[in-house]
Amino acid sequence: MTARSIRRAIAHGILGVAAGGAAAGLAQAQAPRATPRPDAMASIPQLSTLVGLPASELADVVDRFSVDQTSLNRRYDATGSPEQRVRMREFDTGWRARLHDVDFDKLSQEGRVDYVLLDNYVHHQLDLLDRQQLQRGETAVLVPFADRLLALQDSRRDFETLDPRTAARTIADVTKQVDSLRALFEQPAGRGGAATVQTDSAKPRVPAPHVTRTVANRGADDLDQLRAGVGTWYRYYNGYDPMFSWWLKDPYRKLDDALNRYARTLRERVVGFSAASQVAAAAAGRGGAAAGGAGGGGRGRAAAPTDDGPIIGDPIGAKGLEADLAYEMVPYTPEELVAIAQREYAFSLSEAKKASREMGFGDNWKAAMEKVKDSYVEPGKQPDLIRDLQQKAIAFFDAHNWVTIPPLAREDWRMEMMTPERQRVSPFFLGGDLILVSYPTDEMSEDDKLMSMRGNNPHFSNATVFHELNPGHHLQGFMNARYNTQRRLFSTPFWNEGQSLYWEMFVWDHGFDVTPEDRLGALFWRMHRSARIIFSLNFHLGKMTPDQAVQFLVDTVDFERANAEGEVRRSFNGSYPPLYQMAYMIGGLQLRALHHELVDSKKMTERAFHDAVLQGGPMPIAMVRARLEKIPLTRNGAPPWRFADQLPPPIPAPVRP
Repeated sequence: MTARSIRRAIAHGILGVAAGGAAAGLAQAQAPRATPRPDAMASIPQLSTLVGLPASELADVVDRFSVDQTSLNRRYDATGSPEQRVRMREFDTGWRARLHDVDFDKLSQEGRVDYVLLDNYVHHQLDLLDRQQLQRGETAVLVPFADRLLALQDSRRDFETLDPRTAARTIADVTKQVDSLRALFEQPAGRGGAATVQTDSAKPRVPAPHVTRTVANRGADDLDQLRAGVGTWYRYYNGYDPMFSWWLKDPYRKLDDALNRYARTLRERVVGFSAASQVAAAAAGRGGAAAGGAGGGGRGRAAAPTDDGPIIGDPIGAKGLEADLAYEMVPYTPEELVAIAQREYAFSLSEAKKASREMGFGDNWKAAMEKVKDSYVEPGKQPDLIRDLQQKAIAFFDAHNWVTIPPLAREDWRMEMMTPERQRVSPFFLGGDLILVSYPTDEMSEDDKLMSMRGNNPHFSNATVFHELNPGHHLQGFMNARYNTQRRLFSTPFWNEGQSLYWEMFVWDHGFDVTPEDRLGALFWRMHRSARIIFSLNFHLGKMTPDQAVQFLVDTVDFERANAEGEVRRSFNGSYPPLYQMAYMIGGLQLRALHHELVDSKKMTERAFHDAVLQGGPMPIAMVRARLEKIPLTRNGAPPWRFADQLPPPIPAPVRP
């Protein structure tokens, strides 16, 4: 069927249901109202289809690296400690050397793919260690005592016999240093504007260290992690070693309080968080020692203030972007990627105006978008909407035999509600093995309730439920757990988020979004993903602030302001790697170009192509192409792929009277 005939079929209820009139349109859905339970044998695969699949000679090698890395991360859990830094660098350097002993020329294509992926991964781990070293140098003036505290956990892991008296002296010395540094920031500003402290009547005032808000915020996060790590170390001995408790109980309490106060001072005096937000954080039990987390971990925010203060972020600069783009095998500069995003945005904007005219709003697409947002379902009905939209999507894909969705993958997805706290940074759905629903709860403010309902209306949801579930993230996870499982180490948002975004573009091309309201809902996300590339890259290049990014989303995508703030906060709070937000659209366009190479050219069928992408496992899309096209590989990988030169033009929706 052509794209136009498919649209006609959906409009007449043949292939699915248009979600046009919010809940009213969905009530007429022909898909089942509940997830069907398949026949028991249908969920068990034909085992003959699993025998003799192409295998990589390096699958066990990748698995060995992965489990060894996990073991070392458990062993050296004082993240950033001197011992941990040395050991992980030795590990990564050693693995690169061992890899070079492999006879690359004797490997099959699958084995060469794993070789390139593993070497690329280890090389990037070394790049990240270098980046962390630079960041550590920037924050050293704020936390010069970090290595002394981290060494306590290292000593415990080395099973060294502890001298409680010496440990108490270390803790007391560090506490004095922490209090002295905090005092520098708490003194009134001097004539030059920087905080200073009078050491005595005869000496000049000592200025506080001059750091940016970004470095101060990172330093406060480091203090939270140190506090959590020392807390883990302390609890290991306290009560079990009587002499330890005798010597350490009071010094530890003073250090814990000093670290907490110092982190709060940095956030208030330098970063710009309000005192009220930090009080709320303490009341919520988010403090490092109270949280009782394991010592180390990533750059979490164990005692960070509530998520209603300034959005800071930690830009990695042009050099960091170059390294991360090389890891993702994307041979474009940030400026070229921004230009690609602007081109994609222009198409979406043109289509949004077309849908707006169909709705009677002329070219005022934002007015049409406001009407779409106001179509939200009443509280308590969002789970029903999601259930029905997933069934609608599966029926649409089944009608065309585009991809294999196994019976068990249709049965095992789940749904949970997102907490109000998490909705502050994730105002929309999250998906994977389950779908997390972002919708108001009774304790949220009236404004927050309305923002959430408007931002998760049926037409927006029509284009995102299948992104999160089948054939999107849920199906990806299902396949990753069953095929080429060693490649889960190489998971990248260019593959998983890019693939889900690819499906959004794919179903647009094939008539899934029939009504102008549904098309506007799809275009909202398409514009959003273009905007993500623009604001995230410009932020990391130092060309756009987080506040400007929020306004950019409001102006160019018609985001609700609270949702825009949540989106930008989520992008820059350290929860996601720097390229994550641009990976949606760029990864989707890479798959679109690859589809053009292989399917439009009749080298592969739709189903064979989509199944091969899923079963190959996650990896940079350039390596997906190398697998499927059998492109000759060297130890350095495949030749650079300028995918944008091969993109087919986006398909506009048909003009309607």
